[in-house]
Amino acid sequence: MAHDLRVEGAASEPPLWTRDFRLFFAARTTSLLGDAMLPVAITAAVLRAGYGASGVGYALAALVAPFAALIIFGGVLSDRFGARRLMIVSDAARLCSQGVLALLFLQGTPQLWQILTLLALIGAGSAIFQPGVASITPLTARDVQKANATLRISESVTVVVGPSLAGLLLAVASPAAVVALDALTYAVSGACLLLLRAVPMGPAGRDGVSTFRADLVEGWREFSARTWLWSVIVVFMLWQLAGAGPTMTLGNSALVTDHGASVFGLVMSSLGAGSVLGGIIAMRLRPRHPLRAGALSMILWTFMPLGVALGLSAPLIAVCYGVSGVGMAFWIVIFHTSVQTHVPQDVLGRVHAYDAAGSLVMKPVGQAVAGPLAVAVGSVPVLYVSASMALVACALLLAIPAVRGLKRVER
Repeated sequence: MAHDLRVEGAASEPPLWTRDFRLFFAARTTSLLGDAMLPVAITAAVLRAGYGASGVGYALAALVAPFAALIIFGGVLSDRFGARRLMIVSDAARLCSQGVLALLFLQGTPQLWQILTLLALIGAGSAIFQPGVASITPLTARDVQKANATLRISESVTVVVGPSLAGLLLAVASPAAVVALDALTYAVSGACLLLLRAVPMGPAGRDGVSTFRADLVEGWREFSARTWLWSVIVVFMLWQLAGAGPTMTLGNSALVTDHGASVFGLVMSSLGAGSVLGGIIAMRLRPRHPLRAGALSMILWTFMPLGVALGLSAPLIAVCYGVSGVGMAFWIVIFHTSVQTHVPQDVLGRVHAYDAAGSLVMKPVGQAVAGPLAVAVGSVPVLYVSASMALVACALLLAIPAVRGLKRVER
């Protein structure tokens, strides 16, 4: 596959760290830091409260389900009213939700329904925020793939730092400290976005007046017209249902139960370290057929559920998570770059919303049913099935001509 790859020379690369991109990078990174801390606190709190693996699955699903359900509407709103404006509104809404959750933790251990409700509100805020990330990235950087790789590395670093910081805070303080710090990161993110003056606050590239429904239909038409795009989403729906969803619930629960919250944080940090490496590789490697290379990288994800299913020691599980992180980071950068360079700017928010919703819609289902399935047949068989799904997904992607034949383009 060597003929299909190209390494970019430093002399030909346009500058990345402009003032706009620095502000956008700061906003995205601080927001992601809070996001990385929250799952550790929630997993530990739910298990400590006696809700078990099923409770963890419900909590994680409550965070993801509203995101998957509402992100399409978030994409329409982003294109109609402006990505930057909607992202600032989202940061303000999540700041309020996190503040309420912090207050509840200060009063004691919240009831499960209270945790689920507030996590759902946070997920809804993320649905408004996320489409703007795809829309603003190509506006703040001339090298879109390098920008995506840099943002992915940043996200991976927060995955390393966030869980470890959350674990340290949980060891010396209540979950309220983690939740309160998370709220502050949204405030910093909103402030950075307010300073991002070069990106318009309102929508860009829109002619005339259209209805919400018309915008929704136009976004779907642009999404469904690209066979390579909707094909990837269909495959990922299957992978999220039987692969990623169950692995998050059963893998995370097993790590906390068998090794403790601190080891869980360290393993997740290893996943983040692998993602950093994957982002660095994606920054330099420019495949002529990006989705073909990305599909092959998904094979590495198999190591994550396998490490837990085989009952390996904590250090070896951490290595497995790190290897999986390399593959998934490379895929994410390649896929996001393909979307941002093949889709027109004025519909990018909506198209990204459709692909994000489709990618995630089955994940909360997989998370929620993993606990009952594990009770019925055992955790290990479910994790083996999850591991095999990465191989199935890779084979399906490579079997689709529009996916394997998509060529790289420069924005």
